[in-house]
Amino acid sequence: MPASIPAAHIRLQRAYDGPTPEDGARILVDRLWPRGLKKEALALAGWAKELAPSTALRQWFHHESGRWPEFQQRYRAELAARPEAVQALRAQAQAGTVTLIYSAHSAEMNNAVVLRDFLLKGATDHETTP
Repeated sequence: MPASIPAAHIRLQRAYDGPTPEDGARILVDRLWPRGLKKEALALAGWAKELAPSTALRQWFHHESGRWPEFQQRYRAELAARPEAVQALRAQAQAGTVTLIYSAHSAEMNNAVVLRDFLLKGATDHETTP
């Protein structure tokens, strides 16, 4: 199993809140660019589209709170199917602070929350079957 990541190494921030000095590498983890924001405003180190939920999953979830548990399960299954991309982000977080940037309104129910948990626990600690 890969080395663990200190929880403090993976931060979450809404795209519309703007960068802070503590962010480290800022990685956008949405499939779509945040509306109304210019590239410079986000100060990104990268855009991990391949780690965003699929278009079908994003559209199905539509940020409906009743679908949150199933969204998490389906999204973890998608992440487990992308081991190279997940490992690249894990390695970056092991080396230093990474801030996962998302544009959803909810700070509690968004893909960055699930991705952070997935990275911290490792794919082997998650059930990926329904």
